[in-house]
Order: sequence, then C-alpha cells, then structure tokens
Amino acid sequence: MDMILISGQYALLTLFFVVQIAYSLSLGLNFFFASLPTNMVTQADIDAVTEEECPFIVLFYPVLRELEGTMRTTFTSLSQLRYPKHRYKVVAIPNENDYETVASLRRLKQEFSFLEIVEVPPTTHPSWQAVWDGWDSTRKAYWWHEGHRAYNRDLPPKKTRQLVYAFYNVAKKFEGREDFLVNYIDADSCPPADHFLAGAAGMKKYDVLQAQNIAGNLNESMAATWHAADHMSWDGLTYPHLTANGRQPYWVLGKGLFFRASDLIELGGFHPWITIEDPEVGMRFWTNGRKLGVIENPLIEEVPSTLMHGITQRKRWVCGFFQSLTSPLTSMGMTRWQKFRAWLNFLPCLSMSINTIGIPIGIWAMWQYFSGQGNLPAAAAIFPILNLSMFSLLLLRLYISVWTRSKLVAESVWTRVWYLARINPVSLMVWWLIWLIPLYIGLRMYIKDQGLVWERTVKTNANEDLIMTQIAAE
Repeated sequence: MDMILISGQYALLTLFFVVQIAYSLSLGLNFFFASLPTNMVTQADIDAVTEEECPFIVLFYPVLRELEGTMRTTFTSLSQLRYPKHRYKVVAIPNENDYETVASLRRLKQEFSFLEIVEVPPTTHPSWQAVWDGWDSTRKAYWWHEGHRAYNRDLPPKKTRQLVYAFYNVAKKFEGREDFLVNYIDADSCPPADHFLAGAAGMKKYDVLQAQNIAGNLNESMAATWHAADHMSWDGLTYPHLTANGRQPYWVLGKGLFFRASDLIELGGFHPWITIEDPEVGMRFWTNGRKLGVIENPLIEEVPSTLMHGITQRKRWVCGFFQSLTSPLTSMGMTRWQKFRAWLNFLPCLSMSINTIGIPIGIWAMWQYFSGQGNLPAAAAIFPILNLSMFSLLLLRLYISVWTRSKLVAESVWTRVWYLARINPVSLMVWWLIWLIPLYIGLRMYIKDQGLVWERTVKTNANEDLIMTQIAAE
C-alpha cells in the first residue's frame, strides 16, 4: 500500500511539473512577442502626406447575404474618408446570384455615389480568364500549378473567390496605367476617416499594411465581451509585434489591409482553397521579402453577440490556421526554422486553455508549500511563483491596453470600467476554456478538408448608433 501511495505521489508530482513547465513556456511565448519591435504608421506619417503623394486606392467590399442597414453604416463611415475623391473607388463584390444583397447595393448606390458594384459570376464565365491568366504567369500561385487541385477552376464559393475575381478584372483595366493599392474590408467594417491617408503614408516605408480592429459592441452581451477581448489581446496588443522589422513571419487580419496591386499579381493573389486567406497570404508575402507595417488607428467592427455565432467564426479561423501552417509553408519555400517561427504565431491561440489549468494548480501548490501542509519540494514552488508573476504582468499589460483602446468606442468612463469588470481574470479563464470548442471543431474540419464554403458570421448592424454618434461629434 505504501508503494502505491509513493507511486501515486510521484505521478502527481510529475504531472504538476509537466503542467507548470508547459505553462511557463506558454507565458514565455507572450513575453517573446512583447520583446519584438513594432513597425507602426504614426500620426506624424499620416499628417505629412500631400495630395501629390496619394496613390490610387481600390477598396473591395466582399459581401454575402448582408443586411442593408449594416452596409449603409459602413458606407456612411466611408463617406467621411479624408482622401482626394478622384484617387479611390469603392467596389462592392456580391455574387451575382445573391439577389437580395445585389438589390440592396443598387438602392444604396443611389445614396452613395462613390459605390461601384461588380457582380461575381460562376467560374465558367469568360471573364474569369483574367484570373487563369494571372495564375498562369506566376509560380507563386503554387495551388494552381501543383497538388491535387492544380488547374481546378471550380473555386469554392467564399469570400476569397470574390476577391480573386474582382482584383484580377480590375487590375486588367489598370494595365499600362499606374500601380494602385488594394484595400478590402468586411461588411461591418467602419474605417476611420484617415484610413486611406494612413495607407498612403505607410506604403512609403512598408510593402503590406494592416490596420488594427476593435469591437464597437463590446458590452452588448457577455459573448460579445469575450469575443471583443480576442481583438483587444491579439489585434491591439500582440499583433503589432509580428512586424518585428521583418524578422517574424506574419499574418494579416482579413480586413483593413493594403497591398500593392503589382505585388499581388507577382505573388499570385489569394489562395482559394483555404478556409480563410489571412494567414497564408501574409506568410507568402513575408517569405518573398515583403515588410509589414501596422496602422494604429483601428477599424470599428461588430463581434458576434452569441456564443454559437462566435464559435462558428472561430472554428473557421482555426481550420484556416491549420491549413496554412502545413503544406503551404513548404510550397512557399520556408526553411524549417522559418516554419517553426510561423507556428509560434498560432501557439498563443492553442495554449490559452492552459491558463485555466496552470493558474489554479499554481495557487494550490503555493498554498501547500507556504502553509507546510503538503509534501511538495522547494523546487516545486519556483514554477507557480514564476508563472503567477508572469501571468499577473501580462494581465496588467492587457488591462492597460484595454483601458486605452476602449476609449475609441466607449461612450463614457463607466462604460470602459464596466467592460474591464466583465473581463476579470475568472471571466477570461472561462472564455479560454470555451475556446477549446472551436479549436476541436476547427482541427476536425482541417482533417476532413472542410471549410471551403463561406459560412458567414451573422451581423446585426450593432454599431449604427456608435458610428452616427461619432460622425455627429466630428
């Protein structure tokens, strides 16, 4: 019996060390990202842009079964852009068989004269030849030249297909003229008035620009609060460090970014066979020496107000992460070390749930040691003390960032205080545990080669009042 008890104690002690060491590595990764430099587009850069320095910008607006009110809110925001009117166009790109959205866009065009509409036809239409020709001309579009889907024209019906079609057909019209900047946003994205000016400023120094995102409906429900926290912790705190003066492979965030059209053509545009295009296209640009800059002034978006809608969105993210971080890295030409660095970007997402295990076990271990009621050796106390200290510092850093950034969308100090209260440590640990659901579903989707049909995130025009209030106050 004594031998069984001793064996059990050793097993528990081993498990304790394994969990705490894994937790130390997880927390250490966050400090590693925080140590990387950031390449930011500053307000001084934006203010220095002259009209002569403004490149032509094409903003693509892919939509699918969207509420007319949601699109009107976005167009109202776009109508406030401070940029020469003759130097940009806004192109909505619905599928031609999305009749209700097309009808809504045509009505909205009567309100917003800058709006153009390009309806995306089936891939059998002759106008798709611009895409096939573009992919034929570059081996960087590796999915077109290799693998079991090589030269497959039956592209899956999702946002990427709409972007691919619109980009290559618009680029064809610019042949022999000037290069232009490509920008695209989601149906609910509301860019700040200086968004295009920031693009013009940033492209003087960088090859790819990414604006940060922030949720305008962060207190709408507890689910919205949790979903907004993802953007607070990743977009607003960690993501800028992926710029790293070009040292770290980076992703883009799927909206509010700028590419040069010539670079998109040279590097093959967007990969149509991955659930989300964001991580793959960013890493392909990095592999080919394109440097990333981050625009601090964020787009305002709405996050899902229910847990199920958020899980639907995040399972697609996870599936896309796994798809992008496997065979595409080899096709891009990444070395093993570069692949390892690329995987580091995904590990914070994979390891969030370790917080819910590491913190309680650490607190228990410290209590056992300092109260003298347990048999833990002195070395065992080192890990929980270290981990709890690192966790506290990271949490403090997050709350300071949230307090600063929430001012952009919160009506009052009390609104910001209430949001901070809602993302208290216990609340966050519950959310990190819930994240295991989309992680599991997304992995299963990846294994089964699913996620190729656009399963859109439900939008409810949650930010209409906020945007109208902000515009009225300017």
